[in-house]
Amino acid sequence: MQSRRGTVPADSGRRRAAEGGGAVPARGGDARPRPGALREALAGVGTTLDEATTCAELTRVAVGLTGGAAAVMRRSGESLSGYEAVSGDTGALPDAGWAAAVARDAAVPVLGARPEPWIEYTAGRDALCAPLTSGGDAYGVLVWARPGRPPRRAEAELLGLLAERAASHIRHARTYASVHRTVGDLQRALLAEPGRPHPNLDIAVRYLPAGGGVLVGGDWCETVRLHFGRTLLVVGDVMGHGLEAAVDMHAYRSSLRYIASADLPPHRVLRQMDEIASREADLRPATCLLARVDPGRHQVTLASAGHLPPVRITADGTASTVPVPVGPPLGTGLGGYDSATHTLAEGETLVLFTDGLVERRGEDIDRSLQRLAAVRFPGGHGLDDVLDLLLSRLDARHAEDDVAAMACRPYGRHAVSP
Repeated sequence: MQSRRGTVPADSGRRRAAEGGGAVPARGGDARPRPGALREALAGVGTTLDEATTCAELTRVAVGLTGGAAAVMRRSGESLSGYEAVSGDTGALPDAGWAAAVARDAAVPVLGARPEPWIEYTAGRDALCAPLTSGGDAYGVLVWARPGRPPRRAEAELLGLLAERAASHIRHARTYASVHRTVGDLQRALLAEPGRPHPNLDIAVRYLPAGGGVLVGGDWCETVRLHFGRTLLVVGDVMGHGLEAAVDMHAYRSSLRYIASADLPPHRVLRQMDEIASREADLRPATCLLARVDPGRHQVTLASAGHLPPVRITADGTASTVPVPVGPPLGTGLGGYDSATHTLAEGETLVLFTDGLVERRGEDIDRSLQRLAAVRFPGGHGLDDVLDLLLSRLDARHAEDDVAAMACRPYGRHAVSP
């Protein structure tokens, strides 16, 4: 631990020198960066809503303008982290424990007072600590050092300005992260796992938020047990993103569960869902695909409300889209839904998905579906492997929209009693 000989504001260096105490922080003229360079430097701090990125930008810009080395010590509660986001020569920085003691001992300015950087004189070394404060809250400290050349007054003021700007962005980043966590918790509550199908049907589900960023969306999957060993599979997509879309998704999902319990044909389920949704003025329109799977008869009955068709994968791994009559999206009140029944043999796989899986900017939707149908699947793979391969081949993790996908595979067992 290095010895400490006092903490002083940056603008008191000349007065301290006149009193004969220690090195002076102001030496020679106060060279200030050009206004254009200063604007560019300030614009380079806080380019994202990520706290760690902002800290790295702060130290990089600080070293670029003043030389030396810089690091950030972030505050969490009453504790300070070690050095993070180090730029420049790490060996030029003072001991981290010493810098933490300086930050703890220095008084944090009261609300409304402008924070000033502190300069600490140590044995053979000068270091500057600039507080990261914004809105009366302390987020840490910027530590800067330059061997053999203490900071001039203009440099100290510049580092204090950079720290002040970074603190404002850190405050926004922490607020965003808090809201993001709350939204994610709400989504996980709304996006409950689908119900359990009958034992004669295996299913697997995947959900990917758009770009890994927006956690809440309107894409959803559901399964409903029906009589005689049949299962209703549902994939829906509420238009838009965010919390409002997730809340509307929950409304459609609740409506679907209630209506499907009456064991109506798929097109009649859509008709009643549309009638209910059209009476809710604030409910967003949604697309929806229903697939009633009957493993005992090797059949699947499909109905669509503005949704893309499913894909059937044969036992040899060949994929193809399955034709389905398409009606208007739910919530329009237009009705006009119909059903179509197709063969779904034992061992074949049916995949329902939302448009985020295949749609790409500037690409015709027919071309997008052709890309999906061109994927070949090795035989004998489980449903999880099928979905993972599909998401990988279509680069779904970089999609611009949410992706929900459900795969099912029937077994030729006798129909069970209701």
